[in-house]
Amino acid sequence: MIPLSFAQQRLWFLHRLDGPSATYNIPICLRLAGRVDDNALEQALCDAVVRHESLRTIFPDTDDLPQQVVLPAESTRPTMEVLDASEAALAAQLDRAAGHCFEIASEIPIRAWLFHLGADQHVLLLLCHHIASDGWSAAPLARDLRTAYAARLQGNAPTWAALPVQYADYTLWQRELLGDELDPDSTSARQLAYWQRTLADLPEQLQLPTDRPRPVASSYHGEHLPILIDTPIHQKLAVLARESQTSLFMVLQAALATLFTRMGAGTDIALGSAIAGRTDEALNDLIGFFVNTLVLRTDTSGNPSFRELLARVRETNLSAYEHQDLPFERLVEVLNPVRSMARHPLFQVSLVFQNNARTLFALQDLEVSAQPLGRSTAKFDLSFTLWEQFDKQGKAQGIAGRIEFATDLFDRPTIEQLSARLQRVLEVIAVDPSQPIDHIEILQPGERARILLDWNDTAHPVPEALLPALFEQQVARAPDAIALVFEDTTLTYGELNARANQLAHHLIAQGVGPESLVALALPRSLEMVISLLAILKAGGAYLPLDVDYPKDRLAFMLEDASPICMISDSATARLLPPGVPTLCLDDTSLTALLAAAPLANPTDHDRVRPLRPANPAYVIYTSGSTGRPKGVVVSHAGVSSLSASQVQHLNLHRGSRVLQFASLSFDAAFWEVVQALLSGAALVLARAHDLLPGDALAATVSKHRVTHLTIPPIALAAQESGGLPGDLNLVIAGESGTAQLIEKWSHGRQLINAYGPTEATVCATMSAPLFGLENPPIGHPISNTQVYVLDAALQPVPAGVPGELYIA
Repeated sequence: MIPLSFAQQRLWFLHRLDGPSATYNIPICLRLAGRVDDNALEQALCDAVVRHESLRTIFPDTDDLPQQVVLPAESTRPTMEVLDASEAALAAQLDRAAGHCFEIASEIPIRAWLFHLGADQHVLLLLCHHIASDGWSAAPLARDLRTAYAARLQGNAPTWAALPVQYADYTLWQRELLGDELDPDSTSARQLAYWQRTLADLPEQLQLPTDRPRPVASSYHGEHLPILIDTPIHQKLAVLARESQTSLFMVLQAALATLFTRMGAGTDIALGSAIAGRTDEALNDLIGFFVNTLVLRTDTSGNPSFRELLARVRETNLSAYEHQDLPFERLVEVLNPVRSMARHPLFQVSLVFQNNARTLFALQDLEVSAQPLGRSTAKFDLSFTLWEQFDKQGKAQGIAGRIEFATDLFDRPTIEQLSARLQRVLEVIAVDPSQPIDHIEILQPGERARILLDWNDTAHPVPEALLPALFEQQVARAPDAIALVFEDTTLTYGELNARANQLAHHLIAQGVGPESLVALALPRSLEMVISLLAILKAGGAYLPLDVDYPKDRLAFMLEDASPICMISDSATARLLPPGVPTLCLDDTSLTALLAAAPLANPTDHDRVRPLRPANPAYVIYTSGSTGRPKGVVVSHAGVSSLSASQVQHLNLHRGSRVLQFASLSFDAAFWEVVQALLSGAALVLARAHDLLPGDALAATVSKHRVTHLTIPPIALAAQESGGLPGDLNLVIAGESGTAQLIEKWSHGRQLINAYGPTEATVCATMSAPLFGLENPPIGHPISNTQVYVLDAALQPVPAGVPGELYIA
């Protein structure tokens, strides 16, 4: 029994796992001009199959152990289909032929199609399975086919020297060379130990930005994009390689690693690279699967200069080349990375630099040229195949190649951008390889301006008034319009304003003003909103307290914020830590004082000092990254722009009704107050148990004819879609939503995703209305706000590349 080579074993396993597939086909497509002798061509192909045992080998299963069976030369003939075709139909016919699925257990791994387009125009498609061939095999195939065709035209069999070895000899020699892994002095044991050290803690996959999430299982569908690096850059890169005692391949590898790091893939960049594997001269004339794959790991950490990075690549690669005999397939077995049908193990991006002479097919009396083949597969996420071009004097004339990409993940425009960014990196390093890699510009001309300026062109005229004045403008416009709704009680804008003014004047008398904090501890009620407005009208900032919080947290907040006083009621105040002067709104003496207070709007003349945009409006305590609550002070400065954006995007008008869903201790509650009371809409309040997702929330929305609801995705997901009206305007905020949630709730409704940290006055960005099955984006910056996604060097990253979000 002849065993399989290690490389063949992996393809055999994939064939058993996935069934026959075109993924590992190697097509060679040639246009032939002139008169073709069909019989001579078919005989020549048969001669090549007779000469190379690998082309007449099948891989039957015997007790689940794969083996090579070389079929007899005298009884094995390859299939060559001869078909008539037209130029119009050729692409489809080639696509079907190239998609042939070899049954390697019973079918030899080569076949051909000859398409006659006319008397002097033909296309020849040679198709080999990778289990019997590789890229370097094209040269001996071209040579032998040329020799055999010339002989058969003369009616003769080709005369050539017998091959010294066959592929089966190589498989046996490979196992002998590697030796027993249990022997610590064997080649396999030493090289395996090296690779285990070198690839320890390798990331499971390279995290590049994609157009779509990675599927559960790869389809292996792909396309390819040509790439051409012009002559001046080629020449400068060649000089850089010589000066740094590296190869052009190493320069390109370092450039790719630089690009991927700048695109958010991290600083541990693993690329796969094929090496010929023909370490003995006797193998050069064989057709077979000799190629091995090395995992080349590049460390880009510490922001090295490109020269320094190139030195790292040189050291790593030279060491890898010294340990190139261990088959990649055996390495995968031993390292045993987390297996996935969605990605290639150990690396997902390959780089191949073809420094051997380009194979030229020639057939006697025919003009032979390459015929483009539309069909393409993708074994990896990305494959870069590059080669140098030279003039007749051997002078560099550019680097050509192609980028093969998985269409499961990428769209063609994305790869076009990636190609342009790689060329940008190469242009920069060709001129100045001494600069740190985080200074290398990967944005295209005009792209920086688009990201920094065009996408942040959010200037929108808004009133310079602060929240109290903006609210009072709504009061003046429609004093009799409904402002607050709580159970069966309502307050008009005029009534709400009058009661808030009375309390505000009393607070001013107590010393409350700009830069003062007032704790606010009231259940959901009309009084809660009245008090909030009163604090702001007095010039103070409110500090919301939730009695459901642990007492030690409340005590910390009060001690840390040091409010000048607290507004509450008798029942709630008893649940709070003592020590803060408290105004209980159900105290009859306070009620009498408030009844006698002025009804007029407080002005800076009344306040203890003038109210300015930079003065605090409220303080929200978040959980804090250390576990201790962290107080965030939010000023009045962003309120006017927030309100303008809400009116612009949320279909707000005087008849709207906004549900106050969030607890006052969350900044979403301030969003709801602004959304309603600064647009002339009504703010609908409800007790906590009437806001529970399900029947209670549905009943509240229905009873009070709510038109606008801001709700966390987790709460919306718990709500039955039939329980909320179809014309309800929904905003999700506070956490990430899912595509399934958007699909469920976007039908017939305006559904918007809002995002923003507490520090940014609740909201920094809003999406456009969302529809269908889509992952909700955070959208664009709201009015008079700029957002920037920056890398560690505070440079803008391209669209789709992860970074830190900065808000201005």
